[in-house]
Amino acid sequence: MTEETVVTGSLPAAVERFVLHWGDLGGQWGVNRSVAQIHALLYLSERPLTADEIAGTLGIARSNVSTSLRELLGWNLIRRVPVMGERRDHFAAETDLWEMVTRIAAGRKEREIDPAIAALRVCVAEADGDPAVGAVAQRRLRAMLEFTETMEGWYGQMLNVPRGTLSKLIRLGGRIVKFLPSKGEP
Repeated sequence: MTEETVVTGSLPAAVERFVLHWGDLGGQWGVNRSVAQIHALLYLSERPLTADEIAGTLGIARSNVSTSLRELLGWNLIRRVPVMGERRDHFAAETDLWEMVTRIAAGRKEREIDPAIAALRVCVAEADGDPAVGAVAQRRLRAMLEFTETMEGWYGQMLNVPRGTLSKLIRLGGRIVKFLPSKGEP
């Protein structure tokens, strides 16, 4: 059975739709479809599930489930949960959305942004010492590094903002600019 044929009939229609949709979205975000589907199933599950239960419910090979669970554990999006009288591992997803998004953002920063900043720093340093690199390329490299470092700094600051305050800021959206000085004001 392929990953696309996840219909087992054992899930309520809304849950199955969410699992399938989350799997598709995962692919768009660069995450393996099986990983995303397992995450979706665990997120909606009312109890921790074993790898065999996951494989049976989703129609995914047990080996694929094991690999996907390791990836989700690496992202810290799921955890092993002890179950009394059971020797098999059971898994549960993080269900606090703020925590889940924070962990995903931290993982993506570590895997994508940090290496990008390191590479940009090397490129800027090499360009500064190379007369063959034109002024336009040097300026653009510095601008990209500065922008990326600024966004990284903003990310770090937002981690320290209390959730309630951050939630209010997000809900304000573009209206936040009315609290900033107008053009020409100090």
